[in-house]
Amino acid sequence: MLVRLCLDYVVRAHLMSLKIAPALNAFKDAFNQEIEEKKNAFELEAMNSKLLAEKVDITLPAMPYAQGRVHPVSATMAELSQIMKGLGFAVVQGPEVTTDFYNFTALNIPETHPARQDHDTFYLPKGEQGETRLLRTQTSNVQILAMERFQPPFRIIAPGRVYRCDSDQTHTPQFHQMEGMLIDKNVTFAHLKGTLQYLLSQFFGKEVRLRLRPSYFPFTEPSVEIDVGAEVLGDEGHKISKGTGWLEVLGAGMVHPNVLKHGGIDPTQWQGFAFGCGIERLAMLKYGINDLRLFFESHQSFLKHFGHHPAAR
Repeated sequence: MLVRLCLDYVVRAHLMSLKIAPALNAFKDAFNQEIEEKKNAFELEAMNSKLLAEKVDITLPAMPYAQGRVHPVSATMAELSQIMKGLGFAVVQGPEVTTDFYNFTALNIPETHPARQDHDTFYLPKGEQGETRLLRTQTSNVQILAMERFQPPFRIIAPGRVYRCDSDQTHTPQFHQMEGMLIDKNVTFAHLKGTLQYLLSQFFGKEVRLRLRPSYFPFTEPSVEIDVGAEVLGDEGHKISKGTGWLEVLGAGMVHPNVLKHGGIDPTQWQGFAFGCGIERLAMLKYGINDLRLFFESHQSFLKHFGHHPAAR
């Protein structure tokens, strides 16, 4: 009898669960949905409150950002090249790793010249043919390469990097030069002076006085040092000149016959002039910079002050 009663109870409970379970599941789903809707509503209200409290005024100007500048050395090199191109000079380049022949021998520099010593020149391991290799000490090596490449008459400039074992306020191991050369017939010192007069007057933005002082360079004969009047820089120029009234800017001269021979040009038929100037030297004079090392330290304050806006080029 007791067993039968237990069986009846189990059967009734099972039948009842079959009716209540769907209702409980439906209630649970509705309850979870209600909780989710309330949660979304609270999050939306919080987001709207935050947006109202953090309004952005889109009429304000954009935030400033740093903009690059053209380095004063690059700007000076580009300006000098542009002036010389206006005179019909072609811009050519040469290798920075060269040989003893192109850097010294072909330029009529004797074996005993101090520039050939280790304390002045960065020498490299010898080449495959046993040739002496080095980092060029001047852009004059392009003169020989140009004479081998072009048939006269021609006129070229060669701006680029050069290297020497030196470092102080006015010297750095790496710096920049611009070489100029004109080969033609009946070329005189007057052509050289007129070319440099135009170049320097255009660069400094005013007519300049030139002084040609006799000097010596192995690759030119006769040779001169070129000075400009200190008044080109005003009071600062006279201070730099230490009362002499002149500022040295470059070296020049008529191309030596031996250099023409090494370049494969007959010196009895052709002649020409050449000049070389330090890019940093001219930039220091024009912009009033008193320490050559500042060009290579890359301080942002220096570049911001002396650099050129890219659009200005």
